[in-house]
Formats: sequence, structure tokens, C-alpha cells
Amino acid sequence: MPHGQCPRPVRPVRPPRPAPPGPARPAPFAGRRAHGGRLRSAAASLGIFHKSGSCCPAMEGKEQTPQEADMEPVVTSGASEAVPRVLSGNPQNLSDVDAFNLLLEMKLKRRRERPNLPRTVTQLVAEDGSRVYVVGTAHFSDDSKRDVAKTIREVQPDVVVVELCQYRVSMLKMDERTLLREAKEVSLEKLQQAVRQNGLMSGLMQMLLLKVSAHITEQLGMAPGGEFREAFKEASKVPFCKFHLGDRPIPVTFKRAIAALSFWQKVKLAWGLCFLSDPISKDDVERCKQKDLLEQMMAEMIGEFPDLHRTIVSERDVYLTYMLRQAARRLELPRASDAEPRKCVPSVVVGVVGMGHVPGIEKNWRTDLNIQEIMTVPPPSISGRVSRLAVKAVFFGLLGYGLYWMGRRTEA
Repeated sequence: MPHGQCPRPVRPVRPPRPAPPGPARPAPFAGRRAHGGRLRSAAASLGIFHKSGSCCPAMEGKEQTPQEADMEPVVTSGASEAVPRVLSGNPQNLSDVDAFNLLLEMKLKRRRERPNLPRTVTQLVAEDGSRVYVVGTAHFSDDSKRDVAKTIREVQPDVVVVELCQYRVSMLKMDERTLLREAKEVSLEKLQQAVRQNGLMSGLMQMLLLKVSAHITEQLGMAPGGEFREAFKEASKVPFCKFHLGDRPIPVTFKRAIAALSFWQKVKLAWGLCFLSDPISKDDVERCKQKDLLEQMMAEMIGEFPDLHRTIVSERDVYLTYMLRQAARRLELPRASDAEPRKCVPSVVVGVVGMGHVPGIEKNWRTDLNIQEIMTVPPPSISGRVSRLAVKAVFFGLLGYGLYWMGRRTEA
């Protein structure tokens, strides 16, 4: 479910291209595309090199700043005890393949063969042997953040996939205090931004759902998306780890949700969302660990609308499953020369999703998926056009009356 502020997109929504028929082509390993300078610099920063030729000095513990979520793989410093070996000399004299092999050796040494995983983790195996660890989280939970961090440290993944899209990626870069302030505010400016981004009906729907998130934030004093920020931070510490946004774009979800409702269903749902005021405690959140609190509250409100549940939950289960399967592809290791045979290894993926999506991902894991069907927005029906005109008339009527009333008060 959406949380926090939804920034204006930088690029238009495009559905991901479906995988070509036949066996999936192995994905090139992160190190193959990395520049030699980056590899050697990473090796030096990890303490693999020591110019004096003596033992490796202690690490300073300084981490690089996490980079953007949809960029090239990040390579950052790790724990000093995990460094596999120490080489004397200048790191610039090391070949790209040797530097890559050293970093990979360090990563594999950290990766536990039998990881000690939290009970919220579900393990899935792809057809090519790649492993996927799906961490089911509660979106407002400190325990979930710890579960995510522990899982990433234990398995040292090649890819981390989170339940976010490019419209919500800003929450990865904001500090906790800013996010807490932003999440509590549902202002006219946010409403205008949502309407410009998604259209009138979808924008209003988005603001009502943000109101639910703001209500939980206000009750608990916790900013949403903590588990995603934790995943981003931990992924930046793993050599050659990619960070993927795995959720369906918000505009598609809201437009499909609005199209699935009749006029009176929209009115009834909006009424329920507007008057949500039940108190929530942190104990309530942890008791809902088996089913995400936000999604559980929404499920209770949309239980009368099966079509809405299908668009907001079930379809996103399919999309998340597809993205996890795309990430779980065999990795092609770099070669010293073209004469060497290609070598591929199974990948390790960590998925961070709401607990309510885990059963759907398990259900869809072995099925044929066609996400093009859930990426299209149906044309508005006659009732949809009428409701849109009615909402516009009420909105501008209230706005005009407000301006008239303000003018009368000024004259008086």
C-alpha cells in the first residue's frame, strides 16, 4: 500500500518488458559492467590492499552514502573481519578480473550456507536454482526493520527487491524526522499534486489512502517505510548488490481501482476512509505481524468491494512475483578473455514486501504470469464520467462559495 508523500515522477510510467520466450538469458554479474577503477578502488577501500605490504590496518568503519535505488550496482565497505586476504602493492596494478574475484570471494565468505533467518522469511527457489528470500513485514514495525537487516547480512544477496515504485522512491532518501513530519501532513498542496499526477478521481482516492497512513503515523509516532530504508542501507554494504523497485506504479493501481468501482461504491469507500479514527497502539502493530496493519485496515474497509481488493492486493501480488522472478536469474561471471568458457552461477535475492503479499507471491511463484493485463487502464464507463463530473461540480462549487464568503467578510 502507498505510504508517505508521492513525489511527482521524473519519467513516464512504462510497464516492464516481458521476458522473451524460452530459457532466461543469464544476467551479467555486476562486476562485469563496473569500471576497472571502481573495482580496484573498492578492493582498496575494503582493506584488501595495504601499501606497506604488512598486515591489513583496521577499518575506519566509514560507509559510503547510499546511492539511488534504480542505478548501477553499489560497492561499499564491509566489516574488516570478512576481508578474505591482504595483498601488498598498488591496487591499480590489479586486473579487473582479479579485483572482482577478491570482492566476490569476500562476499561468498560472508554468505552463510545455512542462514539463521527470522520466522517472517519465506524461501523460494527458481527453476535455475536461484534462491529468493521473501521477508514479510509490517510497514510500521521496528521488528520488521531488524528482520530485514538480519536477512540481508546473513545471505549477502545479489539483488534486493522492495515493495516500492519510482513514485515513492523519495522515502529512501529522507531522514526519519522529515518523513514523520511529511507523513502526518495531508495538505491542499499534496492534494493538488496527486490530482495533477493521477487525475481527479484517482488523486482523491490517493489522498484518502494517505489519510489512513497519516492516521497510523499520528497514532504511533513512526514514519512509514522504515523496512525499505533499512533494506537500502544494508544493500549498500553488500558488494555487487543491486537494489530494485518491485511494485506496480501508483497511477496504474489507483486508476484501475477507481475503474473497478461504481459511483455509489466510491462514495461509500470515501465515507469510510474520511471517518477513520480508531486508536492504534504499537502492540496492535506487532500483533498484526502475521498480516500487515495498514493492509489489514484497508482489507476491513474494502471487504465489501472484491474488485477493489483484486486491483489493490491480488494484482500487485502478481506484479511483485514477476519482479522477483526477473531478479532471480543466473549470473554470468566475468572472463579474463573471450576464449574462456562462460560460467554462470545461481543468484540470491531478498524481497521486502508487506506480510499480506507473501501468500499471493507463494501462490503465483510457479504459475505463468502476464503482467501486461494488469498494466492497462480501462476506459471510463458512463457512470464513471457522471461521477467525475459530479465530483468536479461539487469541488468547484465549494471552492467558489468559499471565495465568495471570504470576499463578503473582507467587505464587512
